Amino acid sequence: MKKIVECVPNISEGRRKEVIEAIVDEVRKVEGVKLLDVKSDESHNRTVITFVGEPQAVKKAAFNLTAKAAELIDMEKHKGEHPRIGATDVIPFIPVSGVTMEECVHLANELGQEIAEKLEIPVYLYEEAARTPERRSLPNIRKGEYEGLKDEITKPERRPDYGPARMHPTAGATVVGARQFLIAYNINLDTNDVTIAKKIANAIREAKGGYKYVRAMGVMIEERNQAQVSINMTNYTGTPLYRVFETVKSEAARYGVNVVGSEIVGLVPVDALLDVADFYLRLENFNRKQVLELNLDEV
Repeated sequence: MKKIVECVPNISEGRRKEVIEAIVDEVRKVEGVKLLDVKSDESHNRTVITFVGEPQAVKKAAFNLTAKAAELIDMEKHKGEHPRIGATDVIPFIPVSGVTMEECVHLANELGQEIAEKLEIPVYLYEEAARTPERRSLPNIRKGEYEGLKDEITKPERRPDYGPARMHPTAGATVVGARQFLIAYNINLDTNDVTIAKKIANAIREAKGGYKYVRAMGVMIEERNQAQVSINMTNYTGTPLYRVFETVKSEAARYGVNVVGSEIVGLVPVDALLDVADFYLRLENFNRKQVLELNLDEV
């Protein structure tokens, strides 16, 4: 079986198209890597880039992307709704086929060391690659964001896993790791009261006693003048999309607010959407073999 790894770097730029294109071009240049998706968000000022390929080729593309982002993004000037600590904020490796999670952890360590040594950017390891339980969680590493980490990076508990205990002067710091598939899912509300979105986010997020595998925050989408519940679902089989959507809809109704739409950022496994179809259509004895395209893929 051919070894395939997915990589989903998040860069701290979602507005300057020429900068985004130059960074994404570094992925296109690497042989053996296929670019799958580029999703930018102006309010978050962030772009999610998805590509797959052979492990070492994917690692090379991730490094080249990080180097270009360090060249073109100045974190001293960056503003956006999404938490971040660096120009290339986070780089996760996800096993797709013929690759174990342990191999992705090894890949994350190789890339982290290379970024630290060649670019002088401090690197933190997270999720399955984390060296301490506290650093498994990305929000824990991002605590205080870029501005806060500048002051705290020298503290023993916040020193990076690779590289100097100081921020790169323009690129900040980077988080590298290995994880299962994550679904970035946003739900939009018909209100501009961001406090409502934050209350709903607290009701569903695992850290506040909500659903397991759910991270959420309330943000303001300035260009729409609209509040949004921004969600990361780290295990869609443990907590499905429809359960989160229904809970957000129910919580919003408490405040006299409606859900007006939702969006998936980047790619999503077909099984996650089939779960939604099964739930809302109340399908009986449904089997994924009934999906035409999945049968064609097997052929």
